Amino acid sequence: MNASDTHDFTFADLFAGIGGIRRAFEGAGGRCVFTSEWNKFAMETYRANFTKDESRSDHSFVGDITGITPRAVKKHDVLLGGFPCQPFSIAGVSKKNALGRAHGFADPTQGTLFFNVKEIIAAKRPAAFLLENVKNLKSHDRGRTFEIIEDQLRDKLGYHLQSRVVNGKGWTPQNRERILIVGFREPTTFNLNTLDLPAPESGPKVDKILHRKGEPLIPHDAGRYFDPRTGRVDPKYTLTENLWTYLQDYAAKHRAAGNGFGFGLVRPGMTTRTLSARYFKDGSEILIEQRGLRPRRLTPRECARLMGFPDDFIIPVSDTQAYRQFGNSVVVPAIVDVANAMRPHIVSALAASSDRVA
Repeated sequence: MNASDTHDFTFADLFAGIGGIRRAFEGAGGRCVFTSEWNKFAMETYRANFTKDESRSDHSFVGDITGITPRAVKKHDVLLGGFPCQPFSIAGVSKKNALGRAHGFADPTQGTLFFNVKEIIAAKRPAAFLLENVKNLKSHDRGRTFEIIEDQLRDKLGYHLQSRVVNGKGWTPQNRERILIVGFREPTTFNLNTLDLPAPESGPKVDKILHRKGEPLIPHDAGRYFDPRTGRVDPKYTLTENLWTYLQDYAAKHRAAGNGFGFGLVRPGMTTRTLSARYFKDGSEILIEQRGLRPRRLTPRECARLMGFPDDFIIPVSDTQAYRQFGNSVVVPAIVDVANAMRPHIVSALAASSDRVA
């Protein structure tokens, strides 16, 4: 997917990952002029899907955002960023606690990246921004973490701030709650909390994203994941006997202890748990039931669909890297709806301003 030559606004894509947020805002009339992503494998996927960036003089691509000053960020109308969530996620906090390590803003690396975002907003003063993170950001450290974010963006920088927890289950068959933080530099009638978004209970089921017999062959997948003539998924995605035994024993042990830990076995008419970046390890949170066989993992293409990426999205990396990338991404159609709702307010703000980026 590439931006057209005409656009209504420009944007910077920070912590860009594989470009899920970018796809949504390009579809809403935006043009990306600045991208930052530090992971080389995510950059490979991003570049494979936004190929014209390399020859565009109005686009800059940098790696680690901490390695440049806010002044070096290209001027833009809208700032977008899914800043790293591990310091605030439930799983991330539990892991860090177990290891005796800091989390949240006490994390000496990832936790400080919000402040890089804040400094860029302060330096560039975009007309609007959208930030995305895990639901737990709002309750982390008894709400103090989110209070700091609000204080920095609203009280220190003067942006009109709104936030809302959105569940991707309204668009794809996955229970995935994320917080969206929207800010406008000037007063606006935009209201994130009253947007009419699909209800989670009315969303599609997992059969909509699974490979099936007769499915059109995706040229850039080259039969990598399944055989469309038979509908048979490559056997390598079926759990080994040892792994399946281990997962069952692990779940039984935790059930006996009164804990809720265990694998997530999914049938076609169900929805899945949240796809995580650790999915490559054992696939335990989302296992597809197979009649007469052990369960299997989703293929990377099915993960792409679970996140709302269309089949023309190119997956140039290994399965391990693809699982990490989709587990870290956004539910694209959810961001599409929010981007489309923000668009007229962005355009209106730029029309009333003298500093629109051409």
